[in-house]
Amino acid sequence: MTKPSLPDLLHAAVTAVGGTERPGQVAMAEAVAEAVDDSAHLLVQAGTGTGKSLGYLVPALAHGERVVVATATLALQRQLVERDLPRTVDALHPLLRRRPEFAMLKGRSNYLCLHRLHEGVPQEEEDGLFDVFEQATPTSKLGKDLLRLRDWADETETGDRDALTPGVSDRAWGQVSVSSRECLGASKCAYGAECFAEAARERAKLADVVVTNHALLAIDAIEGAPVLPQHEVLIIDEAHELVSRVTGVATGELTPGQVNRAVRRAAKLVNEKAADQLQTASETFERLMELALPGRLEKIPEDLGYCLMALRDAARTVISALGSTRDKSVQDEDAVRKQALASVENVHAVAERIANGSEYDVVWYERHDRFGASLRVAPLSVSGLLREKLFADRSVVLTSATLKLGGDFNGVAASLGLSPEGTQREDAPPWKGLDVGSPFDYSKQGILYVAKHLSQPGREGSRGDMLDELAELIEAAGGRTLGLFSSMRAAQAAAEELRGRLDVPILLQGEETLGELIRNFAADARTCLFGTLSLWQGVDVPGANCQLVVMDRVPFPRPDDPLMSARQKAVEEAGGNGFMAVAATHAALLMAQGAGRLVRATGDRGVVAVLDPRVERARYGSFLRASMPDFWYTTDRNQVRRSLAAIDAAAKAAEEKPEQ
Repeated sequence: MTKPSLPDLLHAAVTAVGGTERPGQVAMAEAVAEAVDDSAHLLVQAGTGTGKSLGYLVPALAHGERVVVATATLALQRQLVERDLPRTVDALHPLLRRRPEFAMLKGRSNYLCLHRLHEGVPQEEEDGLFDVFEQATPTSKLGKDLLRLRDWADETETGDRDALTPGVSDRAWGQVSVSSRECLGASKCAYGAECFAEAARERAKLADVVVTNHALLAIDAIEGAPVLPQHEVLIIDEAHELVSRVTGVATGELTPGQVNRAVRRAAKLVNEKAADQLQTASETFERLMELALPGRLEKIPEDLGYCLMALRDAARTVISALGSTRDKSVQDEDAVRKQALASVENVHAVAERIANGSEYDVVWYERHDRFGASLRVAPLSVSGLLREKLFADRSVVLTSATLKLGGDFNGVAASLGLSPEGTQREDAPPWKGLDVGSPFDYSKQGILYVAKHLSQPGREGSRGDMLDELAELIEAAGGRTLGLFSSMRAAQAAAEELRGRLDVPILLQGEETLGELIRNFAADARTCLFGTLSLWQGVDVPGANCQLVVMDRVPFPRPDDPLMSARQKAVEEAGGNGFMAVAATHAALLMAQGAGRLVRATGDRGVVAVLDPRVERARYGSFLRASMPDFWYTTDRNQVRRSLAAIDAAAKAAEEKPEQ
């Protein structure tokens, strides 16, 4: 029998999900198939509405080798496993004459731990007054959550936290889950044979397609202990998020509370001398952290250096002692020991990493109003790590709606450790970039308006002219506004001011859960939603209820962000343009994502308004504009007001029609 053609397979899959084939999707599928067949690497930008999930799933399933798909968000993971993959597999089965298996795999702490559920959390003596299970009366919120988790454990097949609806608090989930370091291991655990996390791993080993997340992909790459099964093809969706997710996984942190917890957990399991040594080092660290001022530590101060070495040495002594002593008087000793070991090993690893001091790491103090001071360390760059760990021995496809910044793929490619497209470098694998466009006609569906007459935003102080402009735009649009702000303080100030001036409901991020806010925003045309970072990327409201997307200013990283400023400085020292490579690229990515909130369907119309004149006046303005969808561009405020009023009138007329 002849092998089914890719167009036939794609047509069957698109029909099965009730979609429409689009030229961009076909071009993407062909490029993915070619990359996979040639064991090559591909960066593909596919705009909203292209149907990119099928654009990579169909050629990957047709290839027949094992594929890992890594996404950034739980929502897309769920969509792939619950909707796209089941329908696609059913549709392709008659043509492929086989039924590819698929499975989802996450980090261990996402699965319910039966040992924790039945044996409880190892308690620390100082926590006796705050024993969670003592507090967890059936009438308390925590108590209700824990009782519901116990009932759910008997009926769930996966133990996956995301399958529990409604969800439970992080505190409740913490009582029934473990990190990979705290896990006893299937062979030592009384519940190993029924373990949900182990079952998920076994399913992944047998699957043709394994759906995971960027964080687990990073752990698999960084820690050298393979979590994912062997695979020939890696597809990274939402690839614009990958560098920040990998950086997050590779970041270490030390806080006084965390070190104290390690001391308490280990104290009852080791000899007094080892426990006292760690306790003394912990107290010194706590005193130093009380005086810590936020900011980067380009050189480790002498007193901090001595303190970290003392912590490292004390932690090493405790780790040795934990391995050589047994105490039968401790209830559930293996679990208590494993939890203590995980805490102390983390203290040891971070203290040693910072004390050793690497030119490839950035170290800084951070201060949080609620949690106090912390000492953090992160890699200056993850590009070398990604180049070495991701692109060897397999074909990699990276896709997103925003991979071309300033008109090409090279900025994103550099962050992944790749050389510019078309150039040959011995240590960097070759790759191809493809922009398959979008099914939307951006120049007819949207306007990009830059308010060039406004004053330039400063670091502090009120922007009265910006708020006046925002109020006028919202009035012209009749509400229907998503306000994207560069800081929570700016979003709060704007909401407070405009609630007193405008007769439209204004929702503010933080006042409700994000899901609830987005639902309320989508349900009422007059409503506006103001917020910060998660709204720039996480809002999908097609139709007339989101016709104005406003950005208060260019979202550059904060000048006092230790990691971003260190990365910028490193590029400059290497002879590059640090501002363009780091700050402008960061801002362009967010602005491209933010502008993408406007047009989510073929009938959508509206305006993206940037209330920062630098997008028109500054030299880097053209780079930022080239990173956004190809909307019709203007700086004419009167034209924009007229356009918004016309779009509002058309939407109102359409809303009234069914009632006539």
